[in-house]
Amino acid sequence: MQKKTSDKKRIAITGAASGLGKAIALHYAKAGWDVAVADIQDDDGQHVVSEIKGLGRDSFFCHCDVTKDDDISSLHDQIVDRWGGLEIIVNNAGVATHGTMDNAPLTDWQWVIDINLMGVVRGCKQFTTLFKQQGHGHIVNVASMAGLLYTPEMGSYNATKAATVALSETLKFELEPYNIHTSVVCPGFFQTNLAKSARSPDAGAQELIDRLLSTSKIDADDIAEIIFTAVEKKKFWILPHKTYKNLWLMKRYIPILYQRTFGIMGQKTKHKREKAARSASA
Repeated sequence: MQKKTSDKKRIAITGAASGLGKAIALHYAKAGWDVAVADIQDDDGQHVVSEIKGLGRDSFFCHCDVTKDDDISSLHDQIVDRWGGLEIIVNNAGVATHGTMDNAPLTDWQWVIDINLMGVVRGCKQFTTLFKQQGHGHIVNVASMAGLLYTPEMGSYNATKAATVALSETLKFELEPYNIHTSVVCPGFFQTNLAKSARSPDAGAQELIDRLLSTSKIDADDIAEIIFTAVEKKKFWILPHKTYKNLWLMKRYIPILYQRTFGIMGQKTKHKREKAARSASA
């Protein structure tokens, strides 16, 4: 039996008011897609909608807190009412956390899990039903290289991104028989506004995260283009940063070398903390 296809181009993106989400939204709009912009940043989201309409595409903004079931349902309902269906849902909304296991508060764990993991789960659950009804669709989950490579002192963030990778791989095999495809995006550091909302018990953590993000040789627009091309080809793995991809391949094929590398990283992290503690007590 021939699989259903659609010549319509309709995409919805959470966390689309800024950063990577905005870059994805504008890239798809320039390629001729209609775009639903979902975010908690109302003014910035409306500005992105105006940019998309200026490109000649249909777009609307939906205030969407991915921790709230009703907001995800509202996004779905507005899409169905306006367009009658959807080709791609991008679960992009996310936040960052930092802290050692003994110092990071459990409230930070609960916060990042509800957004980075359960926010993705809510989006997948809501739109899988729609995709099954229409006989096609594509889920794009934005995880991180932190879901594949586990840097010390990033436990809660790493855990949510690793879970997003696991969920995505599960859905790949679960949903492909229904003509529903899945991709998982695992970028490394790149310049975005992730540090702005980051939580950590350590003073200066936001500045540290922002400094790391600024080291990337590629930006959000580059990653959006990589995502667009990969989704067109229905690729599952989308790993935009070559250096981090090589580290992941080392982990898979030369695990002893990987463990040695990250073990050294753990020792260096410990020494930095001890040095900072001595300086503070001097």
